Amino acid sequence: MYIIIVGAGDIGSPLIEIATNAGYEVVVIEKHAGRADEVAGEYDCMVLNADVTSKETLNDAGADRADAIITTTDQDATNVMVSLLAQELDIPSIVSVVHNPEHMNLFRQIGVNTMENPQRLIAESLFRSVERPSIVDYMRVGDVAEVFEITVAEDAPIAGLTLSEADQQGLLDEDTLVVAIERDETEAPITPRGDTRIEQGDLLTVYSGQGATPDVTDVFGHYEDHEQDSSNGIGL
Repeated sequence: MYIIIVGAGDIGSPLIEIATNAGYEVVVIEKHAGRADEVAGEYDCMVLNADVTSKETLNDAGADRADAIITTTDQDATNVMVSLLAQELDIPSIVSVVHNPEHMNLFRQIGVNTMENPQRLIAESLFRSVERPSIVDYMRVGDVAEVFEITVAEDAPIAGLTLSEADQQGLLDEDTLVVAIERDETEAPITPRGDTRIEQGDLLTVYSGQGATPDVTDVFGHYEDHEQDSSNGIGL
């Protein structure tokens, strides 16, 4: 795969490392001369110290044979311009970081795959680790829905039940799905079926259309959200 990476900053640099280590042919475009020299000396890739908003620069980077372009600069305006130029040059896959959430729709309207400001995503993840320690990992899907990992506690209402039984008892609503189960004695994740029994200690990957709310996490035996709300005088 031939990839053009725009920007060699905090986001671009680890991306360059990942792509080159994977054996991809990588071309980096970086406007800062010092940073461009560092990348050229550290990674096995071609580096252009040039203005990325010029179509000539993208042509020099091999846009005619590129499979993808990923723009990671800290300026949304630059990322939009690069994306539009990449479309004109028929680069098949265009991906961009978006720093201002208000600009997300603009990128989507012009057909660009987007990733929200990673610094904000990290901050949200750190906050979630404090707010809901029972959740091992999570990913937002759209504005509300989430996919998250959670361990089944000893006193969890769902422990010992099959997924069909949990559904019959109303523990899992139509917007909540268990999509994978990791169990100590199994090497590979278990694909859940209706007759799959949930056990204490299982690490579940769960999709929830309403997000990882207290009502959802209670099913797996984690009640810290209620306790926190009560301590704050809210009371549920």
